[in-house]
Amino acid sequence: MTKLPRLSRREREVMDIVHEMGDATAAQIRERMTEPPTDSAVRSVLRILVEKRHLASEYDGPRYVYSPTVPAQRARISAMRHVVKTFFGGSVEGAVAMLLQLEDSRLTPEERARIKALIDQASEEGR
Repeated sequence: MTKLPRLSRREREVMDIVHEMGDATAAQIRERMTEPPTDSAVRSVLRILVEKRHLASEYDGPRYVYSPTVPAQRARISAMRHVVKTFFGGSVEGAVAMLLQLEDSRLTPEERARIKALIDQASEEGR
């Protein structure tokens, strides 16, 4: 698995939007950006992301449609590893505790049961 080049803040914002949407045009991406730059600046970021192999582009009539080259699941794993390492010193327990402390993270009984089952499964597997 080849490691992709790091992203700037603006590139990360664009990648977050594209991962959320699945695929998107430059105009759709610009609409969702906080403090969006000019159209040409967005297209420049997209060109860089294609060069860095984070995005693929496909010509669709009068515009290009951009899609991530890394599946969302693999991107989620990479992002979580980064967050756990950077903000929690590698502590999964610390990261989970923080998630549970968030005001908007109310768990339903079904979600609690699924999480408990995942913890039990991880224990059985020695993780």
